[in-house]
Amino acid sequence: MTYDTVIETLRPLLAAEVRAELPGAAEPRDLEQAVWVRLLEHLAALGPPKDPAAWITATVRAEASRQRDPALRETPYAADPADGAAGSDPEHRTLDRERDRALHAAIRRLPGRCPRLIGALLSPKDLTYREIAGELGISQGSLGPERSRCLGCLRRILASEVAPVARRGKGRGTTADR
Repeated sequence: MTYDTVIETLRPLLAAEVRAELPGAAEPRDLEQAVWVRLLEHLAALGPPKDPAAWITATVRAEASRQRDPALRETPYAADPADGAAGSDPEHRTLDRERDRALHAAIRRLPGRCPRLIGALLSPKDLTYREIAGELGISQGSLGPERSRCLGCLRRILASEVAPVARRGKGRGTTADR
């Protein structure tokens, strides 16, 4: 039996099983795609399943269960160093202040109305897009593209100031690297 034959014989069964699991599953096409991926992995590793109908049923149920509640699989980080939660010592506080100073200095160097836009986005008032657009005197629809352009400029400014942390790739190194 070829792979194409296996896939064509399982297609109607898969569609029926997905419809049966549909009320609890997120998206039927996502569920089908996940099962097809599992089938291709199975075919590559072990060949066709001995009992295709039972395999499809079990796999659809397992994938539907996995898609139903992704929060069960997600575990938060204990502390994110970028939040400053990890460091209450003077060194971390100093590094946090230095990072904030460098960010705000880069924001001030942005062109046009970008400094005001990024400043409004970073505002502790947590302004909505409507409020930011009103404050800047631009339409709410143009706020997204303007924000993207300004963030791109900010990325370029910050990237030019930050030294690369480590070399990547297979470049020439010292004899200690070899």
